[in-house]
Amino acid sequence: MKIDLRSDTVTKPSEGMLKAMMNAKVGDDVYKEDETVNELEARVAKLFGKSHAMFFPSGTMANQTAIKLHTNPGDQVICDKYAHIYNYEGGGASFNSGVSCKLIDGERGMFTAKQVEEAINLPDFYHSPLTTLVEIENTTNKGGGACWDFNELKKIKKVCTSNNLGFHLDGARLWNALMVKKETALDYGELFDTISVCFSKGLGCPIGSVLVGDEHLMKNAIRIRKILGGGMRQVGFLAAAGLYALDHNLEALVEDHKKAREIASVLKKTSYVEKVEQVETNIVIFKLNNKYDDQMFLDLLEKKDIHISNMGQRKLRIVTHLDYTSSMHETVLNELNSL
Repeated sequence: MKIDLRSDTVTKPSEGMLKAMMNAKVGDDVYKEDETVNELEARVAKLFGKSHAMFFPSGTMANQTAIKLHTNPGDQVICDKYAHIYNYEGGGASFNSGVSCKLIDGERGMFTAKQVEEAINLPDFYHSPLTTLVEIENTTNKGGGACWDFNELKKIKKVCTSNNLGFHLDGARLWNALMVKKETALDYGELFDTISVCFSKGLGCPIGSVLVGDEHLMKNAIRIRKILGGGMRQVGFLAAAGLYALDHNLEALVEDHKKAREIASVLKKTSYVEKVEQVETNIVIFKLNNKYDDQMFLDLLEKKDIHISNMGQRKLRIVTHLDYTSSMHETVLNELNSL
C-alpha cells in the first residue's frame, strides 16, 4: 500500500466527485457558454463578495494573471522570501509581467505592515522600480502551512490603500486557513483586491483554481488568461469537481489538520529529529539532526512505501490530505516511532 505524503496535490477524484463530473452540463467556455463553469465562478465570486471570478487550469496561472492585472513592466512586487510566486512559479513574475520582487525577511512566510512600509520604494525616485503590488500567501507553503493573523492583514491593507498599492492573496490553501481560524471568505474578499483559490490541493479536485476580483481589475483577466494559454473548452467537467468539493470536502480539512498534529507530536519524541515547525494546518516540516542524512531517511521510508518531500539541508515535509486514510495514518505513526 503506497502512502504518498509528498503533497496534497496527489489526491484522486472520489466516486462521488467523478459522478458529478460525468453528469456536468457543459459548453464552450471560451465563448462563456459552459453553464457549469459559469456556476462555479458565480458561486466563488459570491463567497468572497466579488463581482467577478474566472476558472484557471492552475494556481500558478491564476497568480501570474493577478500580477499582470496589477502591474506594468518594470514595476516591483513586495512579497515574502518564502512566497510561492517567487520560489515555485518558474520565474513567471519576471517572464510574464516584467516585474521584480522585493523580498521581505518574514517569519514562516509572514511579515508585518511595518515591514511593508519599509519595503516600498519612493514613487518619485525614478532610479528604483515603482512599487505597485503587495502579495501574501495564506496558508504559507514553505512556511509549513502557517496561517496569517487577520489583524495584521488589516494593517497591511491600510498601508496598501494609503500608498495606492494593489493587494493580492495567493490563497492556494486558504480553505485550510478558514477552517482553522474560523474566518470567512467574505472577510478576505473585503481586504484583498484579487484572490486566487485552489481546488486541486486540500479539496481533492483533479485540476483547477479560481481568481476573484472586482470588474475594474477582472475585465482584462480573460485576455491575459488567453495570452498565457489558459482558455479551455468544455471545462465544466472540471468545474463540476470544484462544486462537489465545496459541498462535500471542506469539513474533511479538519481531519487532515488533526492527523498532521499527531504526526508532529510523534516526530518531536524521536531521536532523529532536531526540530519540528509549528503545525497549524496540514503541513509538517521537520529537520533531522546532524546524525542523519536526509536521503538515507527518505530511502528508509520508501522501503516501507511511505513517500515524503525533501526540502534540502535536512529539512523534510509531510502533507496530509483527503486520500490519506486512518489506516495509513496508523502505519505512518508506527513507522516513525520505530525508525
